[in-house]
Amino acid sequence: ALISKGPPYRKLADSLSACRVLVVGAGGIGCELLKNLVLTGFKNIEVIDLDTIDVSNLNRQFLFQKKHVGKSKAQVAKESVLQFCPTANITAYHDSIMNPEYNVEFFRNFMLVMNALDNRAARNHVNRMCLAADIPLIESGTAGYLGQVTVIKKGLTECYECQPKPTQKTFPGCTIRNTPSEPIHCIVWAKYLFKDIFYCWEVEIKPMIMTIRFYFNLHLSQLFGEEDADQEVSPDTADPELTWNPADTEARATASDQDGDIKRVSTKDWARSTGYDTVKLFNKLFKDDIQYLLTMDKLWKKRKAPLPLDWLEIQKLGKILSAVDQFDLEDFVTGTGLKDQQVLGVAGYSQLFSRSVETLRSMLADKGDGAELVWDKDDPPAMDFVTAAANLRMHIFSMNMKSRFDIKSMAGNIIPAIATTNAVIAGLIVLEALKILSGDVEQCRTIFLNKQPNPRKKLLVPCALDPPSANCYVCASKPEVTVKLNVHKTLVLALQDKILKEKFGMVAPDVQIEDGKGTILISSEEGETEANNSKFLSDFGIRHGSRLQVDDFLQDYTLLVNVIHCEDLEKDVEFEVVGDAPDKAPTPPSAQEDKNVANGNKDSAEPSTSSKAPAEQDDVLIVDSDEEEPSSSTMDVRMESGGHKRKLHDAETGEASAKRQRLDQPLAADEEDDDIIALD
Repeated sequence: ALISKGPPYRKLADSLSACRVLVVGAGGIGCELLKNLVLTGFKNIEVIDLDTIDVSNLNRQFLFQKKHVGKSKAQVAKESVLQFCPTANITAYHDSIMNPEYNVEFFRNFMLVMNALDNRAARNHVNRMCLAADIPLIESGTAGYLGQVTVIKKGLTECYECQPKPTQKTFPGCTIRNTPSEPIHCIVWAKYLFKDIFYCWEVEIKPMIMTIRFYFNLHLSQLFGEEDADQEVSPDTADPELTWNPADTEARATASDQDGDIKRVSTKDWARSTGYDTVKLFNKLFKDDIQYLLTMDKLWKKRKAPLPLDWLEIQKLGKILSAVDQFDLEDFVTGTGLKDQQVLGVAGYSQLFSRSVETLRSMLADKGDGAELVWDKDDPPAMDFVTAAANLRMHIFSMNMKSRFDIKSMAGNIIPAIATTNAVIAGLIVLEALKILSGDVEQCRTIFLNKQPNPRKKLLVPCALDPPSANCYVCASKPEVTVKLNVHKTLVLALQDKILKEKFGMVAPDVQIEDGKGTILISSEEGETEANNSKFLSDFGIRHGSRLQVDDFLQDYTLLVNVIHCEDLEKDVEFEVVGDAPDKAPTPPSAQEDKNVANGNKDSAEPSTSSKAPAEQDDVLIVDSDEEEPSSSTMDVRMESGGHKRKLHDAETGEASAKRQRLDQPLAADEEDDDIIALD
């Protein structure tokens, strides 16, 4: 078709056939994109994705069928796309794009890179690799009905990290354990409860032993290892609201760490010792612990006190005289609609709790001694357990209970993926790619897909690309950042793992102190500086005003870190980045680790198991050029209807990117603040 339009188009068609392009991700957007590429005339395509196909992918990732479940997304996508164009040359990699073998030289093999990712860590990494290789990158993302496509070109546009991303919303441990006020608090509590009872922390969460202890009243808290209040579920005796005297608060916290005559048993061991007795588990979690919370009277002076539940009382309320399984859940439904969208009563969720515990106990027994179960939102017994436990806790704290569908969405951090949105965004990616290959990079735009037409009756709104930020410490000529920390308390290992890898998204950092001696603090070569890990920064002469040169040779990235010594950081805060900073990114996995930074759809640290498109979308047109406006290239989508602006949540974390407000659309005061994130 292009050739028939004349010489300019013939030249573009030849360019499509000859150029090599890299597609990162073969999930919801990736499937649509690969199909579009071969049908447009691209002949040399390489695709990489670490994920495998799950049955829940089949409703929108149309290159996959039921027979493909469990297989590599990249490989199956290649095989399916070749049926559209058998002459295409497609190479598939079942791997993580963050592996060292995909270095700058690898990226330089391509004329264009297209991201179809779902997590910030991989996006940051590909952004840096394309900058280092000076290769154009087309970034994209969707969240339900919202979507965005943008182009990143070194020296011409903002990079993905030019605009800081807000930190993922977290909740204080005492809120989760003592004073939940939102359903999400109860859902987080229920997920941690599942892990406490059925799950091995040491294997899945941290490289140190993290067991759970019980007091004589079965109070849970961590026995040893790094304190992490967000991973506890029982009443927190060190809650700062319990006293207004700082000394008393500190004494409470210290007392909770002392042995005394308290017998400590791991949660899982205690549950196993009871034979996972439903009544004992129920009464401990929903009666005894709640009664213990009620003794913390200061917590309830300004908020409604919780109401304990008793197993026998619930049986009476449900007119149950003996075994739990003598009634059906359907007898206690209070809502209507599909089964997963119904809300059961307290008695119904009590039975669901009992049945799920029985099922999970059988699953553990089948696995043998010492086995543990891994949380998976697509595992029905695990989801039943969290649904029941979360709803019972919501009832205790006077919240409206939620359906299984709603809880799964929040527990799995999901915005339901829409096939049509993926298809539209994939088409826009190809349109921007054609501009780049035609040599019209200046004509590229950031394009937002809205849920509803804007006042000009347009669904697609293009915005001019913004220039690079002079203060960006990724694409600036001399990247530099300032970190505030206590040099006497910060370990070298914390600098490496928490600051450089997690906060700044590096993969294999090397750190040299600018002390005139060229002291090597951290080496990416295994074993060279491991002895330094347990030492404090001050042990190496690092003090207020010290400067560290950090190099990540894989990313071809150098960062200068200025150290500010501070002894009055907030409690539990190890460091602060002065000025704008990229958001926390998960630590890249090895091939053997869980695929928490894979290129396909993921649910937190677990493999994702992540609506059928309308027949035609031909009436969806790109807005005319007179509606263009400046735009930041960060992931952000607006819903321009009735004066509202809806931000696209980042596909890994669920937060909207920083974005300046449109001049002609005032920001509504009731802008949404969802605690959910998109998969595609």
